[in-house]
Amino acid sequence: MTDFVRYDIEHVSSYLYERPAQRCVMWLCLEPRTDFDQTLKSFKATTQPASSLSAETDPFGNTKHVITLNLEHDALDIVTVSQVETVARGQPPRNVGNDVWDEIGSWAGSFEHWDFTHESAMTGFSPALHSFVDRHGIKRGSDPLESLFELSETLFKTFVYQSGITDVSSTVDHIIETGKGVCQDYAHVMIAIARSWGIPSRYVSGYMHVTGLAYEQVPETQTHAWVECLLPDLGWIGFDPTNHALADERHIRIAVGRDYLDVSPTRGVIINGGPSKLTAVVKMQKSSLSA
Repeated sequence: MTDFVRYDIEHVSSYLYERPAQRCVMWLCLEPRTDFDQTLKSFKATTQPASSLSAETDPFGNTKHVITLNLEHDALDIVTVSQVETVARGQPPRNVGNDVWDEIGSWAGSFEHWDFTHESAMTGFSPALHSFVDRHGIKRGSDPLESLFELSETLFKTFVYQSGITDVSSTVDHIIETGKGVCQDYAHVMIAIARSWGIPSRYVSGYMHVTGLAYEQVPETQTHAWVECLLPDLGWIGFDPTNHALADERHIRIAVGRDYLDVSPTRGVIINGGPSKLTAVVKMQKSSLSA
């Protein structure tokens, strides 16, 4: 018998402009993926004022929607409703053996893994990150999987989860300097270090169903971010350094990319509008299934 978990998710993003906008073109990355461990059962996106939406698939296999609004408006509400089923995920082993480093090394320079083994705009290996790694004794160990477990644990213990310290444009240097940040920052630091070891690593945006456990630092009303690392024979393994956990059936994947810039939930251009204020609220309802 296979255990499934079904989530009904409502995500409301509300923009309020200081001055009316004449036009708006916006890119949404809010449709959950159908992937190896989850299935998108339904998805619907609506806006107020009503607008035209067109879907497209990006180079990483994410479905995105483009909103075009050609009328004056001083506010924009975007509502997406998703139903996703996830499979209870088995735990990977704690280690895979030293010889796996040789296979990982053979991937160096390959076109297939290029995007996830090289620095991106928000995961550069800066002098500050070099100092951070040295200061905390972070290094590639004899076993790649065990090294990733230890890295995730170190970031959880070293950083303090606090919103408002960093923003969506913050690089890894910001959280290193302050010691504080949110899930996006934890993910970027882990990706930068894992890629420096040659391990393909990608940024994951999504939702996390908060169950009330003491270590869960992610607000239930927001989106979440974590890291997936590719290992021979095991495939993509999800690490959640913000919560000192592996990604499991509580984690619902929306999109994957090199860093946050590839998968930001909303991004757009307004014509003649003033500065905007964004509020976003996520509601999740869980039900268990068996097959």
